[in-house]
Amino acid sequence: MKARVFATARVLLLPPLLLVLAGCGAEQAKDVSAAGKLVAKVNGTEITMQQMGPTRTANPAQALDRVIDRELLVQQALEARLDREPQVARAIEDARRQVLAQAWLERTAAARAKSTPDEVRAFYEENPALFAQRRIYKLRELTVAGGAANEALRIDLLRSELGAARDLDEVAGWLKWRNLEVSAVTSTTQAAEHLPLGYLPQLARMKEGDLAVFPSAAAGGGATVVQLVHAQEAPLAEHDAAPVIEQFLAGRKRLELAAAEVKRLRAAASIEYVGDFKR
Repeated sequence: MKARVFATARVLLLPPLLLVLAGCGAEQAKDVSAAGKLVAKVNGTEITMQQMGPTRTANPAQALDRVIDRELLVQQALEARLDREPQVARAIEDARRQVLAQAWLERTAAARAKSTPDEVRAFYEENPALFAQRRIYKLRELTVAGGAANEALRIDLLRSELGAARDLDEVAGWLKWRNLEVSAVTSTTQAAEHLPLGYLPQLARMKEGDLAVFPSAAAGGGATVVQLVHAQEAPLAEHDAAPVIEQFLAGRKRLELAAAEVKRLRAAASIEYVGDFKR
């Protein structure tokens, strides 16, 4: 019963939370009277345009039906007094505090997260593989698992084997001969921006047919072996790339500003660890 109650609380809370967080951004700029426009009543409870959230522009009727469905569930939950269940009450309080924390970070970062034209230009010039020298790569690849399953994996030995290998199937056979856990060889076509940034410098130097090994960044280790099949030039001009760069830089700045704000608050606060957490 407790698990069902908690699951119900999550269903009821998450959609409103998403709407609140969305409202902290673009919705604030919209006309207040339009946001407060009445669009439906559910057992006497009014539903306004604002409650439909930003998704209403894509399919207003569908968005409204989702809000109505949620309201019906909320009414049933309140009638059953689920909001008084300890787990549900804790979830509601946790959600409220999360919204407040996020709202404060949004306010502190809002004015400072926007990037300047010089910052956009610098990022464009510092990442030619993503923009001026952007390519679309056709690759064949396989992954070698890390951790206890492949304790015998040595990246340096794998790299030396690539020098004598003619193709990826030969590498796969060598890895299996060493009893290493290897995935099937797959083919993929991806633009540079959809590949790990660590791949790009080496891929840019490779010729068709060349092989490369990239160690996994995961804690368990492992590696990905890649064979370049074809690379097609697909440069992106600065003015075309600018919106993407601005969005990326804004996101990075928000993370940096959030970390700095938490650090500032910690430095000014009185924090005492007790019990098992005593430091």
